[in-house]
Amino acid sequence: MARQSRAPFLMSLSVLLLVCDCHPRIVVDSMPESNNASWKGSDSAAEVAGYVDVAKRIIDLALFGAAQNRSYRRLADFTDTIGNRVSGSKNLEKAINYMYDAMRQDGLDVHLEPVKIPHWVRGEESAEMIEPRPKHLAMLGLGSSVGTPPEGITAEVLVVQSFEELKRRAGEAAGKIVVFNQPFVSYSETVAYRAFGASEAAKVGALATLIRSITPFSINSPHTGWQDYQNGVKQIPTACITVEDAELMARMAQRGQRIVVRLTMGAKTLPDADSFNTVAEIKGWQHPEQVVLLSGHLDSWDVGQGAMDDGGGAMISWEALSLIKDLRLRPRRTLRVVLWTAEEQGGVGAQQYYNLHKVNVSNFDLVMESDLGTFTPLALQFTGSDAARMVMEEVVKLLAPINVTRLESHGEGTDISPWMETGVPGASLHVADDRYFWFHHTEGDTMTVQDPREMDLCSALWAVVAYVVADLQEMLPR
Repeated sequence: MARQSRAPFLMSLSVLLLVCDCHPRIVVDSMPESNNASWKGSDSAAEVAGYVDVAKRIIDLALFGAAQNRSYRRLADFTDTIGNRVSGSKNLEKAINYMYDAMRQDGLDVHLEPVKIPHWVRGEESAEMIEPRPKHLAMLGLGSSVGTPPEGITAEVLVVQSFEELKRRAGEAAGKIVVFNQPFVSYSETVAYRAFGASEAAKVGALATLIRSITPFSINSPHTGWQDYQNGVKQIPTACITVEDAELMARMAQRGQRIVVRLTMGAKTLPDADSFNTVAEIKGWQHPEQVVLLSGHLDSWDVGQGAMDDGGGAMISWEALSLIKDLRLRPRRTLRVVLWTAEEQGGVGAQQYYNLHKVNVSNFDLVMESDLGTFTPLALQFTGSDAARMVMEEVVKLLAPINVTRLESHGEGTDISPWMETGVPGASLHVADDRYFWFHHTEGDTMTVQDPREMDLCSALWAVVAYVVADLQEMLPR
């Protein structure tokens, strides 16, 4: 969808660095120890096995050495200083500047790549049940939602459990606020109600929608997120309410009670904002044009601290480069960290990065993304050819010291999906994420859900995999 731009924010030094080769370089040995004696010939298993000692050094530094708890401390400093970072906000601008400065001070080669991103503003919002009894309804408007009239919308409620029920009862929906009380099955399945509920309700004449938050567990906390209006369908206000309130209204409706709600939302969409993807590198010594990419996204929703989603993924990606730099290792290929912007709006920054760099798609060896939490790692998820999978199965054996030697199918990530769709191998973390969707897109996404030991484990895994793949004699086979 075409969007208009707004005035760019000031970052003259950063913009200058985009057009000059004046980034600080890492001073490393010209031929680190892992690049010589460990070479065992063309057999991939033997070659990868030669990295056992280097992998152990990385793991020991992350878990027991000077880098212990470092990724956690960095995340705490970052989120406590900046707070949440929604697309288009001043806080996101501050976050990008913060990370640019911090990674340069860490001795990395850092630059910024301009992008245009959505700028949706929540505004003042509230929801009240008026009948059959007064009750405040905790709610969060959904991204890209339109607002209500200034006086709000006061209307009777129609409660449904599914799109199918809405279609069956379409004749009852006109002029009402539709409440979706869909049960949580899985995030990937249930999120369709958040994404498309407003348009489906508008098709049958609803005035607004209130959608049960997409979570398996709630303590009366609403969850926000992006929603998509369908072309040609009237845009109506839409918000998420808590599991508890959705179930309350469902029980009332089952009793035949009339439910009336007043919804007020000041939401609006402003012209697109100028922003940046933040990029840091360790240049490869033999094939600098070839890239292993690690990533997380820097933006978040406008609630909580964005510590879990996705501050943790951003920090372990930075930490992976720090561990490799601290050990004075330099791989054959370039290790590149990209901290994406506007992931929450559908991978907007990542798509623009892909459009800019896809001309060099054959030089991208592996793309990695962490965006499902940095809890205890259980496995590495991988998408690639059978031949590449054989190599990666050997690589994860190097993680035996932290008991993460399982390679699973289906690397995933909104930001790396364009690359994987063109055949570039992709990898993501599988962590003990049972609680991830408890806090996802809520005020509860704070440093309190993070654990320093778990982040160290994720950082070690991320660094070992990225370094070894980047240093092998050959790129992963397509």
